[in-house]
Amino acid sequence: MTKKDLLDDAVDLLKQLISTPSISRNEKDAADIMEARIRKYGFIPQREANNVWIIDPNFDKNKPTLLLNAHIDTVKPASSYTRDPFIPSIEGDILYGLGSNDCGGGLVSLLQVFRIITMKSKNFNVIYLASAEEEVSGKDGISRALPLLPKIDLAIVGEPTGMQPAVAEKGLMVLDIIAHGKSGHAARNEGINAIYEALDDFVWIRDYKFKKVSEFLGPTKMTLTVVNAGTQHNVIPDKITGLIDIRTNEFYDNEEVCKFVQQHCKSEIKAHSYRLKSSRIDPNHPLIKKCVEMGMKPFGSPTLSDQALMNFPSFKLGPGESSRSHSADEFIKISEIEHAISTYLELLEGAEI
Repeated sequence: MTKKDLLDDAVDLLKQLISTPSISRNEKDAADIMEARIRKYGFIPQREANNVWIIDPNFDKNKPTLLLNAHIDTVKPASSYTRDPFIPSIEGDILYGLGSNDCGGGLVSLLQVFRIITMKSKNFNVIYLASAEEEVSGKDGISRALPLLPKIDLAIVGEPTGMQPAVAEKGLMVLDIIAHGKSGHAARNEGINAIYEALDDFVWIRDYKFKKVSEFLGPTKMTLTVVNAGTQHNVIPDKITGLIDIRTNEFYDNEEVCKFVQQHCKSEIKAHSYRLKSSRIDPNHPLIKKCVEMGMKPFGSPTLSDQALMNFPSFKLGPGESSRSHSADEFIKISEIEHAISTYLELLEGAEI
């Protein structure tokens, strides 16, 4: 296979995927396409729900294992699209279509890389996983597939990073805040205003600064984003509810942060989930050091990915730009896919996992 063959195959597959709507939780057709293409390449795919993966045909349990991961689902197309999001179109170096950048480019590039490196002698195993429900952090996505895989020692996640290594990623936790009062007539000195009951907590949430600041991710950020209270102007509200968005850096565990907020608030605090944790990899990991030697610059990513559900070292490295994700008229450059395939292969040549 020549480099041109690999690129042509990658672009052909990406065009097919763009033509196949695969909005989160509706990825069956895209998973079918991935499964068929993997069989065409001569591998035996495995599948759980809409997650599809291939294990190195020369798998050796005595070697460490590298996971190559990207997702097949997309968000819903933005209303401001000027093109049909499901019709792939190429204009010069640019391929337009929903999911082309996030993260079709990484998805198809890593598959071509898997094809090549499984043919080479190496001191590690490799697994390729095309995962579902990444955009909604769904429980039928990667968290359903990972328990079925052999032990993973390291993962490369093909999210769009401009082919720069994202060595840390912020976590996400959403908290409910609930305060209670007692209803009464606003014209009389009656009732207990639930809004006033929560005011001190709102001020603390606004003003508190977490002390541990990450080199790559900056501070953990806590923001009150939704508030609902009251029924009409002349009724004292007896309940107020809100949502707190918390983006943790690698120094804070979600459960630990939730307990801390509960201790400092009079209002009731409940976490939706603790599962989307911050992640990081040691900048001195051999593969990250090799990235730097190749001229890449490590950085911290504020956006969430399937890394949040990985309990092993991982980093994001993929073609395209995060700024294009979830935007109208999404696109990726064909030259970016070509560069990604070459860069991955150079990075993994003789690599230590």
